[in-house]
Amino acid sequence: MAVRAIRGATQLDVDEREHLLERSAELVRAVLEANDLENEDLISILFTVTPDLHSEFPAVAGRQIGLTDVPLMCMQEIAVPHALPRVVRMMVHTESQRSREKIQHVYLHGAVALRPDLTGAQ
Repeated sequence: MAVRAIRGATQLDVDEREHLLERSAELVRAVLEANDLENEDLISILFTVTPDLHSEFPAVAGRQIGLTDVPLMCMQEIAVPHALPRVVRMMVHTESQRSREKIQHVYLHGAVALRPDLTGAQ
């Protein structure tokens, strides 16, 4: 079985704790579902947030939906002037029998603009 990295991102409407937790949980669930993953398949998840988000750690959402034995870490993105605002990104490390070509990266809400090549939003 191979180790795979799966990308995902979502954009928030506002920097409010409950909204951040809701969107972050939605993103985690969407990545797991799109790639047929269970908690025991996960190695770790790295979350990043743009500098304009500070109401909560996205990892809290992971814990709330049951990822209590998966290492989760949060970091801040670099402050690039033209970057899309209010974005939570994640990289899931997992064991999977899927080839790289079969991995489904997930971009939700305004974050589809980050990777139109992966979302069909070209």
